[in-house]
Amino acid sequence: MSEYIDYFGGPPASRFNLVEAAPENGVEADLLIPVPGGAPNERKAYWLVQDSGAYLLYYSLQLFFANGGGPCYIVSVGGYGDAIEADPLLAGLDALRKEQEPTMVVVPDAMLLKGTPESPAATAVAVQQAVLQHCGEVMKNRFAILDIYDGFRDRKDPSGDVIAKFRDALGVNNLHFAAAYYPWLDTTIVQESALSFLNVNDKGLLKTLLSADLKLDPALAPTDPIPRKGFDEKVAGVNSLDSKWELDGERLKTAEDVARAQLGLHQMLAKFSPVYATIITGIARRLNRLPPAAAMAGVYTSVDNARGVWKAPANVSLNAVIAPTVSISHAEQEDLNVTTSGKSINAVRAFIGSGVLVWGARTLDGNSLDWRYINVRRTMIMLEESLRLAMAAYVFEPNTANTWVTVKGMATNFLTGIWKRGGLAGASPEDAFSVFVGLGETMTAEDILEGRMNMTILVALSRPAEFIEITFQQQMQKS
Repeated sequence: MSEYIDYFGGPPASRFNLVEAAPENGVEADLLIPVPGGAPNERKAYWLVQDSGAYLLYYSLQLFFANGGGPCYIVSVGGYGDAIEADPLLAGLDALRKEQEPTMVVVPDAMLLKGTPESPAATAVAVQQAVLQHCGEVMKNRFAILDIYDGFRDRKDPSGDVIAKFRDALGVNNLHFAAAYYPWLDTTIVQESALSFLNVNDKGLLKTLLSADLKLDPALAPTDPIPRKGFDEKVAGVNSLDSKWELDGERLKTAEDVARAQLGLHQMLAKFSPVYATIITGIARRLNRLPPAAAMAGVYTSVDNARGVWKAPANVSLNAVIAPTVSISHAEQEDLNVTTSGKSINAVRAFIGSGVLVWGARTLDGNSLDWRYINVRRTMIMLEESLRLAMAAYVFEPNTANTWVTVKGMATNFLTGIWKRGGLAGASPEDAFSVFVGLGETMTAEDILEGRMNMTILVALSRPAEFIEITFQQQMQKS
């Protein structure tokens, strides 16, 4: 992350408004805070509405590295002052056309795009369709990892089934070049120590809530000097919440003085005010709610390095994750995994004793017997790219039998190495792959005259054991 920070800076300055929740809305409140002057157990519900700093890339990148991510390309399409819009994201996607190295594409900020009232996910899905086209038609050498718009919601949410909306809107093109994951994740990326009252916009409401919580009514002020000093410090601290924190040449002479004063006020409020602690915890919870694609990109990288691209990136635990935002049952996962449309969604599930696991390895083209599995699609991409780049060394070589033997030997040696490492299925190399090149096999005399060298390779790719069936029978006693 240090290199990213050197080029692009640190996290966004997130600001939240406390908005009184409407019970009839059906959306769960973020905070329950005691009512100032109300009954002892009376609580008021609030939503945390993010007013600024709503960007996902920085935290998603941290999640990527926490789960095994390595070197990656960052395509900057704007700064923290810019609104997240589809056109800059699409322009960033076009910039990747000139790059050969990327093998996966993740666009976390697409989840913040706003559509129409009738279809809030429309703009995000349009960007995802462009990503699919980029991977499957334009480049054909990379794989898209997609998030579900509003994927932190349960499928039974009053606003509708987010999975059904995603499947209906995505279309049918290039589905075998992508995988999608559900639900979003509650993570530990953002620490509460990195947050303070500066992350709350409405300082007036905050002062009212904290004054009531700390019992700062002047009529309740203690008369003894020592308690009175603490009371006055709390009053002064709460009153300074809406301060502009400008240098005054006296108490605040430098930026370090300002930071020190803000930290001192934050620590005082966190120590004495349960309401303040509740608000900070709520903000941290909101910022830590992240889409899973970045974590999965890290998992792909980790599995590739440890086992190879032919190993399915599933049954792997996620780091820096507390739990999925939605608990998924076995029956619910079956509907995610297998559907008549073929658009399989991979589940992220929490298991007792195992933690949070990735529990699915299918592409969005679940009805295809050839391209159903992520590792099969990515292995084929790897083989095609490796052999294509290796063949570039033989461009302009004589199109004769000697060259054909050399090319065939190169491809055979490469595929034998993949077979030995478990990437190809078969008891022997002959069962795992076949390489054909030469006149009468893959070329005609006309091909040679036109300067074409054609090579055909057949491979048997290994597939994951997705379902393991165990049969038990009761036998008669033998002794």
